[in-house]
Amino acid sequence: MIRFWYGKKGRKHHSMKNKYNLVVSVAEYHRRIDALNSEELRTLCRRLKITTREDINSKQGTTIKTELEPEVFRPNLSDPSELLQVEQIEKLTKKLPPRTIGYPWTLVYSTAKHGMSLKTLYRTMMGLDTPVLLVIKDSDGQIFGALASEPFKVSDGFYGTGETFLFTFTPDLETFMWTGDNMFFIKGDMDALAFGGGGGEFALWLDGDLYHGRSHSCKTFGNPTLSKKEDFIIQDIEIWGFE
Repeated sequence: MIRFWYGKKGRKHHSMKNKYNLVVSVAEYHRRIDALNSEELRTLCRRLKITTREDINSKQGTTIKTELEPEVFRPNLSDPSELLQVEQIEKLTKKLPPRTIGYPWTLVYSTAKHGMSLKTLYRTMMGLDTPVLLVIKDSDGQIFGALASEPFKVSDGFYGTGETFLFTFTPDLETFMWTGDNMFFIKGDMDALAFGGGGGEFALWLDGDLYHGRSHSCKTFGNPTLSKKEDFIIQDIEIWGFE
């Protein structure tokens, strides 16, 4: 309630009990607002419960990011994988070389389609110009393998680059990158396909029938045994290219 009092000559005055803020012109108001830095302005808006365009864009961006996040590391596959679950594919994708990002996974070879033959495996690699992902499932149900920097081929010696790495799911993904200790990345002939070396043991070795395999620690990747046992029986293999 506003109170009045009467002074001399009966003039009516407002009581001074209620205090009022300084009133400024519209131009002065905008000048003072412009003088506020962005943080002060955001604080003022929050105090007055004003939603700014920046707040709206920030919230929308967060929502969009949250909605897209599960898809970011989920590539398109030419065929369904019989060995990898969706979450395993997403985890592996994060570890792949940058030059594979954005390309669909193409199933180049699988024992289910092409049979158990190293010779056939090499034949499916012809004309391919992309890193390849070797996925193995053994008779114990263990999933492991290697990312090769280039397609598999028959070679006199080791080939490949430091992009090559080994992996295993135990059940979480573990990857073993090049240590820089040596250059024994990949070696292939008609009798076997091997990865890593040093100390007289391969990190991963597959026989010509793609039936028997062996895994051992090695200096190239600093890996432990990828399978549950050093010697294992191959149940299935998939090889994926990126093109």
